[in-house]
Amino acid sequence: MAKENKKGGFSVYWIYAILGVSLIAFQLYMSGDSQVSISDKKTLFSLIEAKGVRKIEIINEKSAEFYLSKEGVAYVNSMKGGDYETIKKAFKKEGVVKGKEIVFEIENIGDLGNFQRDLDDRKAAYEIVPRVNYLSQILSYILPFGIIILIWIFVMRRMSGGGGGGGGGSQIFNIGKSRAQVYDKGKSTNITFKDVAGLAEAKIEIVEIVEFLKNPKKYTDIGAKIPKGALLVGPPGTGKTLLAKAVAGEAKVPFFSLSGSDFVEMFVGVGASRVRDLFKQAKEKAPSIIFIDEIDAIGRARGKNNGFNSNDERENTLNQLLTEMDGFGTNSGVIILAATNRADVLDSALMRAGRFDRQIYVDMPDLNERKEIFQVHLKPLKLEPNLDVDFLSKQTPGFSGADIANLCNEAALIAARNGKKKVEKQDFLDAVDRIIGGLEKKNKIITIEEKKAIAFHEAGHATISWLLEYAHPLVKVTIVPRGQSLGAAWYLPDERSITTTEQLLDQMCSALGGRAAEEITFGKISTGALSDLEKVTKQAYAMVSIYGLNKRLGNVSFYDSQGRDSFTKPYSEDTSRIIDEEVSILIEQQYQRALSTLKEHEDKLILLAEKLLKTEVIFKEDLELIFGKRIWDKDKELAEEILPKPKRRSKKIVPPSDESEATNA
Repeated sequence: MAKENKKGGFSVYWIYAILGVSLIAFQLYMSGDSQVSISDKKTLFSLIEAKGVRKIEIINEKSAEFYLSKEGVAYVNSMKGGDYETIKKAFKKEGVVKGKEIVFEIENIGDLGNFQRDLDDRKAAYEIVPRVNYLSQILSYILPFGIIILIWIFVMRRMSGGGGGGGGGSQIFNIGKSRAQVYDKGKSTNITFKDVAGLAEAKIEIVEIVEFLKNPKKYTDIGAKIPKGALLVGPPGTGKTLLAKAVAGEAKVPFFSLSGSDFVEMFVGVGASRVRDLFKQAKEKAPSIIFIDEIDAIGRARGKNNGFNSNDERENTLNQLLTEMDGFGTNSGVIILAATNRADVLDSALMRAGRFDRQIYVDMPDLNERKEIFQVHLKPLKLEPNLDVDFLSKQTPGFSGADIANLCNEAALIAARNGKKKVEKQDFLDAVDRIIGGLEKKNKIITIEEKKAIAFHEAGHATISWLLEYAHPLVKVTIVPRGQSLGAAWYLPDERSITTTEQLLDQMCSALGGRAAEEITFGKISTGALSDLEKVTKQAYAMVSIYGLNKRLGNVSFYDSQGRDSFTKPYSEDTSRIIDEEVSILIEQQYQRALSTLKEHEDKLILLAEKLLKTEVIFKEDLELIFGKRIWDKDKELAEEILPKPKRRSKKIVPPSDESEATNA
């Protein structure tokens, strides 16, 4: 590296040198004989009349310079005020009189003819002298170009990585070089597979990839080929990048890490050039691993919206990546890892075998995996004795690994804010509320009528969810404003692998319970059910047009996993009308079901709402006192004791509707 730095090219110090030389030249130009500016021509004329001027020169017919004689010096010393005081100060200035001659200058002589006439009238001898300042003219031509060049070098240095590393201004020629961070020669991320909790299936495949590079002979001896690439797919926060960091920490081979956006640049051809340079470096250090995070930045499907951009730089970068991964040339000894949460938008050529041989799905953690993740993130915290980790795992369904890490940190912050020395169970529950619902707004101004409407709304949700078999079990209901919601109900959804029609209908009915409670109690409805209606509408459209759960339409699905029909509908106008009608019927049926259920238990609904108005927060135990224990909970507990636990989970089928654990009022 030291030798490369010595070669060097343009250095930033050259800029300082150029500026210094220019400044010195300017000073030399401005120096020479000392000059004193005179503001009034009458002073010159008075000195001429007193025979105090020895020589007069008219410079370029615009200004005049003159020199004083001994008589002129004596005359000036006898006068007071005006320009005479300026001339006297020049006499007193150190080093001006001795060895140097003072040049007095009148910068603007006005009309040349009149000035000459005034001099002739006073019989003064003068000379018209043309003077050319060559240095000034040269600088006036060179300086603008120099400034443009300096600005260009500065911009290019910034765009190509700034001043980091050697080479100085040669960075301008390195803009097409790869920006990958290299972990090699003992450099590591200090993260191993032990630091990655959960993700058992994904870790098995990732560990095997590392094993391919550590011990390739074991596989090649029986004719197997090492996979060329593995694509990590999954929702945000599930640990895709963390797995890659563990690979960089575990693999004893060079590891190149960069993001998909690192290939994107404003200059044409830079992305493809960086891809070429990246694979060139990886091949030189083979066996090696390349990790591209958020690969959807350059890997999106080609051929979309080409009319808007005839020369798509992103597509050129993708074409080069496809060629490098599995093209005409050889690419042995290099394994490509990539991560994305948008696998549906990736180009099919990128996804094929031979490029990404394996697609590793990194799913949301289940109950046992959440427990493992909690145990990792709880280690640095000072906890109360005997903290129930199983309880925390059950209270966080749908949380990703990143969410759990945030939850643990938020709980510690809450404990410290309250002056505690250790993090307690209640701090974790408060952190869950904070993350799901937002910050409490106890000072928010709410009228008595609004508060009563919110209480009955939330009580309606709680009542329906308690009385229906497949509705999510209730954990907590509050009417304390949080975030953008005026009230919320927290549920503990069952971790299902598939969802039936009955389960979806019960969830829809539960979501409409808030508006139904308002209508029963007050005889009118409000805008508080906006989020409920949004969720129910999405769910109904999914049932009818995606999951084929409607008898009138039958077993058809218009779901487009590739997103190719974003501008057109894959069905006729008649079918569109039928879908709208069926969705409306479906929602209205569940609303009427919610109304009838609440009317049947109106007395208990009122008791629950009044308790909520009094305490502002109610829990599962409060509902058990009013409604009694749910019979379905008893059945589930009995089934868990009798039936063996499944060893493996099937892949979840998650409805596209955005189901939230908190139902906003």
